[in-house]
Amino acid sequence: MEITDAIVVGAGHNGLVAANLLADAGWSVTVVEATPRPGGAVRSGFVTAPGYLSDLFSSFYPLGIASPVLRDLDLELNWRHAPDVLTHLLPDGRAATISRDISVTMASMEQFAPGDGERWRGAFEEWRTISEPLVEAVLRPFPPVRAGVDLLTRLRAPGALRMARRLLLPVRQLGSELFRGEGATLALAGCALHTDLSPDDAGGGIYGWLLAMLGQEVGWPVPEGGAQRITDALVDRLTSRGGEIVYDSPVERVLIARGRAMGVRTAGGRDLRARRAVLADVPAPALFLDLVGERWLPPRVVDDLQHFRWDGATVKLDWAVRGKIPWRNPAAAGAGTVHLGADLNGLTRYSAELATGAIPGKPFLLFGQMTTADPRHSPPGTESAWAYTHLPHRKHWAAGEIEEHVARVEAVVEEHAPGFGALVAGRNVFSPADLEQENPSLVGGALGGGTAAVYQQLFLRPIPGLGRADTPVDRLFLASSSAHPGGGVHGAPGANAARAALARDRKITGELYHKVITTAHRVING
Repeated sequence: MEITDAIVVGAGHNGLVAANLLADAGWSVTVVEATPRPGGAVRSGFVTAPGYLSDLFSSFYPLGIASPVLRDLDLELNWRHAPDVLTHLLPDGRAATISRDISVTMASMEQFAPGDGERWRGAFEEWRTISEPLVEAVLRPFPPVRAGVDLLTRLRAPGALRMARRLLLPVRQLGSELFRGEGATLALAGCALHTDLSPDDAGGGIYGWLLAMLGQEVGWPVPEGGAQRITDALVDRLTSRGGEIVYDSPVERVLIARGRAMGVRTAGGRDLRARRAVLADVPAPALFLDLVGERWLPPRVVDDLQHFRWDGATVKLDWAVRGKIPWRNPAAAGAGTVHLGADLNGLTRYSAELATGAIPGKPFLLFGQMTTADPRHSPPGTESAWAYTHLPHRKHWAAGEIEEHVARVEAVVEEHAPGFGALVAGRNVFSPADLEQENPSLVGGALGGGTAAVYQQLFLRPIPGLGRADTPVDRLFLASSSAHPGGGVHGAPGANAARAALARDRKITGELYHKVITTAHRVING
């Protein structure tokens, strides 16, 4: 049996972050990956036409550039920005634009209501006073004691109460309280719909506010050369510290003895032993129900996992475009990301269709202009572009349903950019099933590792009582986006799992840490 200090299941970016931090602590680390390549949903490839590079899954990275986790790893990345961060195109042709140049953003929002430019400036100035401790609090283990104290100090008691309220507001309500016109509210609402929350869902406001204000402050950049650069940098850093990655080796079981994780067994029958810890960058249901099994879990945990909710499914298109995209409104031409297909009420209708299990008749799209952000993505004068939209989360799709929806997606683009279809030199479509096949963690095409709804966040993520990386199995840690703080390319779940593993292994305090965690699980789970 092969022996190493730690085994990390899954070479997604969270698994690679965890492995790097353990290697930094002097541990020997083996990462076991089910597929032939690392990166999970942080990968690039040529799938449309020669010379056109596509980011296959995730793309723009506001949380990546703001993440203290990735910053502390000192990865060799060169971030590139489009001229504008985001433009939301309304069905009537108007546009709301966020730019890192706040005067551009203000002028755009002012078109929708007098004074909204200054209101945006005020909202941004408020954000800047708390952005550092807020991001730190969001991306560190729960509860975020040090960052939380800093945040409370800056907010003071009245501000803290109002911030607590803001955390729960739907984005429609938050926008109506901050602004008078539709443009600024739409900018926030479109950002909130990067999750599976509707404009009227509790908690959606904080997502929209966070992404929009990060866009204003640091932009939504891409790594020069594509998303793959993030993965390559993590892999290179790990291997330079002695870490190993084993590919094409799906794990079928976590090996457990006397309630402690001892290693893993792969589908090929290979056993790997872990002296100190097993960390799993896989979805929570897969870890607990498939790799661990009910025998080692409290009955209440098994019951709660039956109520774990996935976020919506996704269909993603990539295009090679011979020329620049012929936007009807030129405001979209300089934006790295374009939101199109709905105004505020349209976003609510779109979300309602998803909530009832229906396929939206007119989808809301997130559209990426990759060459606008990084010229390396395609030949000069052309564009490597993508779009994705959400679908209800299902196990199976009837023949033709995805193709019909792809036609709807392209019709929305054509409406806002007449002549787009004639410029397409190549196309790639990832259905929900294709996404899962490429990356088994994208179950049913879900991108976030579970819903962003408030009932599955913080100490309720992935289920009540498992708000930290620690699990009911000693020295087994959840390191995926199913854990707090959830989806996004920021590395926090992986870092939190690594820190928990290191805390458990300390000679003097490790046993005390284990007793505290075990007692907490016993109280919560019976």
